[in-house]
Amino acid sequence: MNPSLNKPIKNIACIGAGYVGGPTMAVIAQKCPKIKVTVVDINPQRIADWNDEDLDKLPIYEPGLKEVVTEARGRNLFFSTDVDAAIKEAQMIFISVNTPTKTYGKGKGMAADLKYVELCARQIAEVATDDKIVVEKSTLPVRTAQAIRSILDNVGNGVKYQILSNPEFLAEGTAIHDLHNADRVLIGGDHHTPEGQAAMDALADIYAQWLPEKRILQTNVWSSELSKLTANAFLAQRVSSINAISALCEKTGADVEEVARAIGSDSRIGPKFLKASVGFGGSCFQKDILNLVYICRSQGLSEVADYWEQVIIMNDYQKRRFAENIISTLYNTVSGKKIAFLGWAFKKDTNDTRETAAMYVASTLMEDKAEIHVYDPKVTEEQIISDLEYLSSLNYHNLRDKQIRTQIHIHTAPYTALENAHAIAVLTEWDEFKSYDWRRIYNAMLKPAFVFDGRNILNAKELKSIGFKIYQIGK
Repeated sequence: MNPSLNKPIKNIACIGAGYVGGPTMAVIAQKCPKIKVTVVDINPQRIADWNDEDLDKLPIYEPGLKEVVTEARGRNLFFSTDVDAAIKEAQMIFISVNTPTKTYGKGKGMAADLKYVELCARQIAEVATDDKIVVEKSTLPVRTAQAIRSILDNVGNGVKYQILSNPEFLAEGTAIHDLHNADRVLIGGDHHTPEGQAAMDALADIYAQWLPEKRILQTNVWSSELSKLTANAFLAQRVSSINAISALCEKTGADVEEVARAIGSDSRIGPKFLKASVGFGGSCFQKDILNLVYICRSQGLSEVADYWEQVIIMNDYQKRRFAENIISTLYNTVSGKKIAFLGWAFKKDTNDTRETAAMYVASTLMEDKAEIHVYDPKVTEEQIISDLEYLSSLNYHNLRDKQIRTQIHIHTAPYTALENAHAIAVLTEWDEFKSYDWRRIYNAMLKPAFVFDGRNILNAKELKSIGFKIYQIGK
């Protein structure tokens, strides 16, 4: 093994400047000023945005990120499109590229698409001239490390690699806080060999610059990979469980928030992730559960696969149920009607729209010929159009691209989006929505004025007193 791997890490590269790579590397650079951290990406516009002097143009909106980047950028944090140079220089390379669900071929709709990870491994193999520690940061299926190792070890140029799994457990909207105060850092590696243990310790030493050592857990690679999928599956399961109960509450007159408070007071259950809503979204939950289901099926564990798949089925049901409730309430047709969406991001305090419930609800309403008007404080028109076209690629709806562009209307101010609307649907729990002048909104809407609160954030009593007909989840 190259003696350089036994030295403290002075140079880190991260391939992928997205939602995981950007914030994670920014915090590592902030907390480890003696380590040079270079984040590379083949998308020149994304790198230009990371380097923009106007920090409001960072490609990711995340509370606290601007301050971290301000502190470290140009000192020991760098963003570049020169992937080869970063690979050559680095002792430790993080792979933090997208691993979307496959939209083609074997495993379509379930398995993770690993083509970007494989391309990274091949590029590292081609460029590296000395030994490297390669860290999986992307969410990956179990045994991916083995595939990466196979590619790297079979190049035959004498370079030796240690492959580590270091999954992220960040919640978007609180990612910087989560990085600064992580519940745990998981490092999977080959602890049966001195080289493998040295690589794990090298990564642990980086996190130990700001986290207590007891929070830095070391496991074998496969346990680390599976722990990430399992954590997200358990969290999503809680959301789907309370959403299933919300449907029953609406039929029986129970209040899902009272039920959640009652069961959340049980110390064995706890209160977190028991917030009924229109459904979960984001880059991880659905993708990771589908991946888990695919792995279970490929291992012949049909019953286990069916169990976890039900979490996704329930989430899809909740989104569909919300959209269908809008249609049935508006006299069984929304054709030509203006439905205003407050929010498009999958949750507040992020501009991430991956698997957002909003695009599924919009798609269902647009198939019924609704005119959708959207206001979101952080999501661009380009992104919203792209999300609906993504659903087209999955054959989720029968809308043509031309229809999408004529039936969806994006606004940069909330009150214009809501003016003359037949109904308002709250799809993201942005705090600002609660502070709007709802009497002004009521006066500008068509009557009866309907509000469908998919996040249960509005004051229903107050809105009813104004004259709104309001529907909330599980009420």
